[in-house]
Amino acid sequence: MKLSELLAGHDHEILRGDPETAITAGICFDAHRVAPGSLFIAVPGHREGGPGAAGPALARGAVAVLVDAGAPDLPASVWTDTDVCVVRVRDTRTTAAVVASRYYGEPGRGMDMVAVTGTNGKTSVSYMVESVLRIAERATVGVIGTAGSRIGDELIPMPRSVLTTPESPDLQYLLGYMRDRDVGTVVLEATSMGLLTHRVDHSYIDIGIFTNLTQDHLDDHGTMENYRDAKLRLFQGLCRRAVVNVDDPVGAGIGALMPGAVTTYALDAEADYRATDLTMDAFGTRFTLHHEGRKYPAAIPVPGRFSVANALATVAACHLLGHDLRGLVGALDRMPPVPGRFERFETPRGTSVIVDYAHSPDSLDKVLSTIRGFARGRIITVFGCGGDRDITKRARMGEIAGTHSDLCVLTSDNPRDEDPGAILDQITPGITATGTPFERLADRRRAIGFALSAAEPEDIVLIAGKGSEPYQIVGEKLLPFSDMATVRELSGRGTGG
Repeated sequence: MKLSELLAGHDHEILRGDPETAITAGICFDAHRVAPGSLFIAVPGHREGGPGAAGPALARGAVAVLVDAGAPDLPASVWTDTDVCVVRVRDTRTTAAVVASRYYGEPGRGMDMVAVTGTNGKTSVSYMVESVLRIAERATVGVIGTAGSRIGDELIPMPRSVLTTPESPDLQYLLGYMRDRDVGTVVLEATSMGLLTHRVDHSYIDIGIFTNLTQDHLDDHGTMENYRDAKLRLFQGLCRRAVVNVDDPVGAGIGALMPGAVTTYALDAEADYRATDLTMDAFGTRFTLHHEGRKYPAAIPVPGRFSVANALATVAACHLLGHDLRGLVGALDRMPPVPGRFERFETPRGTSVIVDYAHSPDSLDKVLSTIRGFARGRIITVFGCGGDRDITKRARMGEIAGTHSDLCVLTSDNPRDEDPGAILDQITPGITATGTPFERLADRRRAIGFALSAAEPEDIVLIAGKGSEPYQIVGEKLLPFSDMATVRELSGRGTGG
């Protein structure tokens, strides 16, 4: 496709070269991913790109470069290469979403698009949407999120990345890939930073789901108000309809942003989809779903009020897309476990182990409160906090773990560039205040081993923070590490237990 076609109707200025240049090899932010015929977008501050990487991008065969106000700082080779077209735009990220969507044929228009945002529940709701549609209607569903991108059980190969919401060129590529394989519905996790940096723009979202807003990511946003506003971008022109949790005060306010286009769900407040009569045990939750004056008996194979809320969001969104409500509700109790979300395992000694992604104060509190509701023995909690992230939540998480647990094991999560010991130092005051005994073992494998060895048959070991992540981020490295695989190995059951 010609560069002029990609930019048609979008403010831009040709600094040099021919705008009729054909883009034949995709769109890149990362210089090392450029191939001959690519469009390189020089996003300021991008780790693998930016204006300073324009030279390497040209050396690898880029035929055009998009820049914004940083254009005068481009390497000299950009101005001396007679074949390259250089275009200045107001903002490279917003332009990237436009041109990437056009390059791949605006693939979001050809599928039912569901985007899930909120502090907690994004991954669980994504898996639930996929599961109920597969079970109820044998639908082909694409999923884009924390665990990567896939169609059913087919993982889509992509460059290694820790971004839950891919950059716009990658996202549009994935949507095009899914459309070309006859995917009917795509569900994607829309993170606050993904929304703030325009990665989801021009994806033609049919339904935006809002789960909740609690403290997290203040390292990125500075204040809860900024964090909230980033989430709310989804409901300010990026989706046609919304499904929102009105038990959450932020969710309750979304109706004012999208008058007449909001469907509500709740456990406590009045809502279009509501749950009552919750009964819970270690293996799941039963409840009654209310909609338009009718009652539907329902069950999910996960304990907890938060899981019921996620189920309501799932059913509401899928019903809005035109799927039969009774079939959707019937599919709920046949859903497979969501990897790393209240994922259960029993050791040969009879100890229950739960692996969960809980990595914020609210999510850790909810998971531990749920476990306390059915635990017959002690609760042993293994957890840490991520490095280079909001430090204000660390002592609070220590307090929550100590309040709900009988023994805690403090360990590394993803330390990134921080000293693991310093992170544990910041967690310690919170747990010390509760009087709960604890151990400090920065090595996560040793910490899990200690917890398993300390547990008696009726105890429950919660391993929180990383869920199904297959790596641990130490410095700039992604080191292979899986909480559940480690549990299986240390319990003597390998991967097949």
